[in-house]
Amino acid sequence: MASMRYKSRIFFLLLLVSVVFSSCRKEGKNQTITSAKPRADAQGLRAQVAFPGRIVFQSDMDGDNEIYLLTSDDLKKLTDNTWDDIYPRWSPDGKRIAFSANSTGRYQLYVMDDNGKNIIQLTTSSEDNMDPAWAPDGRSIVFAKRVKKVLGKRLSIWILDLSSRQERRAIPGFHGSHILPDLSPAAPLLAFTGSRTIGWDVFVYDLNSRKYSGLTKGGRACRPRFSPDGQKIVYVSDHADGKGDIWTMDVDGTNQQRITEEDKTYDYFPSWSPDGDQVVYCSSQTSKYGDRGDWALYLVKVEDKSVIPLFDSPGRDIFPDWR
Repeated sequence: MASMRYKSRIFFLLLLVSVVFSSCRKEGKNQTITSAKPRADAQGLRAQVAFPGRIVFQSDMDGDNEIYLLTSDDLKKLTDNTWDDIYPRWSPDGKRIAFSANSTGRYQLYVMDDNGKNIIQLTTSSEDNMDPAWAPDGRSIVFAKRVKKVLGKRLSIWILDLSSRQERRAIPGFHGSHILPDLSPAAPLLAFTGSRTIGWDVFVYDLNSRKYSGLTKGGRACRPRFSPDGQKIVYVSDHADGKGDIWTMDVDGTNQQRITEEDKTYDYFPSWSPDGDQVVYCSSQTSKYGDRGDWALYLVKVEDKSVIPLFDSPGRDIFPDWR
């Protein structure tokens, strides 16, 4: 009987981890999301307000996930194929875009020019490689690698040297799954989403001291991104309404502030404006993260928390990165 109770308890914990994981994780290889709405293209779609710079994002408005480039004047489709192209990230000089694609069956890392040309495959792993983020000097990319285990999968952050194409573990001392890396432009710091027990929290790893610290508690936060000056972190937490909101905090975890305050919406995938005054994010009133449904891009001003609709296609518009 004691053995049966122990096995039941283990099964419950594994089930709970999988539920919490789905709230902070994007679709994987075996969860290709197809738009529930009619197929569309970029023709005739525009930003609803003017904004500085350029935003890349992914959308399934044409039936599968492609990468798009949004400016105040135009919308351009940068990829056009039959597989998923996801999670685009600008290079520090704004000339290239890193992303993941599953054209070979597994998600691999790619880079392309800012106009969608000269696509180069960076990895050829037997495992999924996802969530790319550039080093400030543009010479390497950090990313999440998904390795299958006997029970589920293990996720960890790696560093890819773009010159040698050599890979190495980024945080060898972190025992637990960790994903969604972001490197500070101002200090040798790596922010990431990590799971030590139940749920996900935001951590920061010092690349010099090789020590990490947890910035949130409770297993209900994820997706940290450094501000352009490296002084702040924007992230997602469902602590306030149970659905997900955009928050900011200092890099040491203090001064945590909720900046999207609508309890009816699911707010995810934040990215700073180039001047650090605004954050672009994705919001849905009808679908929790991971569901099919309508996700649109919004802007929120950090100082006064005012929200402005930015872009909405017939598909699922997510993972923006602002340059």
